[in-house]
Order: sequence, then C-alpha cells, then structure tokens
Amino acid sequence: MKKKSCAMLLLLFVCAANAYSQEVVDLWQGNPPVDNGITAAETLNRNSMWYVNVSKPTLTIYSPEAEKNNGTAVVICPGGGYAGLSFKNEGTDFAEWLISKGITAVILKYRMPNKHKDIPLADAWEAIRYVRRNAAKLHVDPFKVGIAGFSAGGHLASTASTHFCFDGISTRPDFSILYYPVITMERATHGGSRSNLLGDNPSPEEIYMFSNEKQVNTNTPPALLFLSDDDRVVFPQNSINYYDALKRNNVPASMYIFPEGGHGFGMTENFKYRREMLSLLEMWLSRWTAK
Repeated sequence: MKKKSCAMLLLLFVCAANAYSQEVVDLWQGNPPVDNGITAAETLNRNSMWYVNVSKPTLTIYSPEAEKNNGTAVVICPGGGYAGLSFKNEGTDFAEWLISKGITAVILKYRMPNKHKDIPLADAWEAIRYVRRNAAKLHVDPFKVGIAGFSAGGHLASTASTHFCFDGISTRPDFSILYYPVITMERATHGGSRSNLLGDNPSPEEIYMFSNEKQVNTNTPPALLFLSDDDRVVFPQNSINYYDALKRNNVPASMYIFPEGGHGFGMTENFKYRREMLSLLEMWLSRWTAK
C-alpha cells in the first residue's frame, strides 16, 4: 500500500512538472543574414545561467496549459550589457511566471552585437515574426504579441518598439515591458552597452538613431516600466526620458520607481518589492490577457 501511494505521488509530481510544454527552436532557418564576427565558442555558466559569445540565436518557447492559455505572448530579451545574457533571473524565471498567468513566453537568446549595431534588432524582429507566423500552432493571438526586456535587453525591447516595419509580417510589438532599461546612447547611457553595440567611436547619427527616447512616435506601443531609484548602473533618467516621450506622443504608459532595489532585481526572490511589482505587472497585462 505504501509503495502504491509513493508511486501515485511520483506520478502526480511528474504531471505537475510537465503541466506546460517547452521547446527550443533555431531563430533563423539556415545562417542569420549577417555574421556578428564572434569566433569564440558560446559558453554557459550553469551556476549563474550566464551566456557569452552568443552567435547562434534561439527561441525557448514556454506554452501554458491549454485551459489557462489566454492567447497572449511575450518575447523576452534578457539583459547583460550586450556582452552576455542573464538567462535565469531575466529569462526562465520570468517565463515561468508568465505561463502561470496563461501567457506564452518566448525567451530570445539573441546574438551579441560585437559592435555590429543592427544584429540584436534583426533577431528581435525575427522573433516577433516567428510568433506571429506560428500563431495558430502556438495558440496565440497575433495581435497580442508583446516584448519584454531587462537592462540592455530593455534597450533591445525599446529599440524594437521604436524601429519596426510593416512589410509582410509586422515586427511592431503590441506592448512592451521594460525593466530598468538602457534607453539612451547619450550621456546617461550605460557605457558598456553603448560600446558593445555601437563601437568605441559611434557617429552622432548612430547615437541619435539608437537613443530610443528620440525615436518615440504615435505608433510606439504602450509600455510598462519598472526601475529602482537607487540604480547606479543604468540611471533612472533613461526610463524617465522614455516615459516623457511616450506621454508627449499620447502613448499609454505606466512607470513605477521603487525606492530601492539597485540594478538587475528582475525576478529575484529577495527583491523587497517583488510582490507589489508582480501585482502591478499582472494588473497592467490584464487588458491583453482578458479572453
């Protein structure tokens, strides 16, 4: 009797653990259109889930249980200063929270630019196209596809939100969620992100083009921004300027600045305002997750 009970408990545990499906796919069919020039092997620090030398982009797709699925999808861009990717705190942990709310989560392992400025954006565009192209298979509404980004991933998400095209399958996200994002390439920027993306001596035109607070217009999607007042890595002015630009263009936006938390709090359990942040996030997303 005891053996049978243990077996039943194990079966229930396995079923619970596999309540959602997970799939990893190559982002591009064949080689990406432009090479980033990185020849070193991609590596992953399994303790910190930190990727470096990313040259082969992939999508890790988390699909929620069928009865929970509300048709919304979010492409996730982890941060890492355009030098690496923080894949746990700003990737898998966030994806697991999203699927618990019935949202399909798609983690974009985008290529490091290695001073090739258009490469991350090309990957973000293709990720959005992939979700919309496969909307029926993923049980996703192609008009409820958002993007989320953390730190430098927030710069990529805001770049995708201000630089998009409508030819063929639209690359415009329907909404964006930005955690302590790098926004500007001007004075308040994060120096490492700027150098890794634009090189050591970017032109004024490149600085202007990738300062996303200057690229906002009335077509920019609604945004939610989370940051902390004591962030000394990516200054709050980045988010504030982006929020101001959204408001000048009558784009719906919400911004929450927590009193403390530093940089990179993401989904960490020890973030003091984690419960409040997740409650605000769920409430803000409700306009897209309502069936």
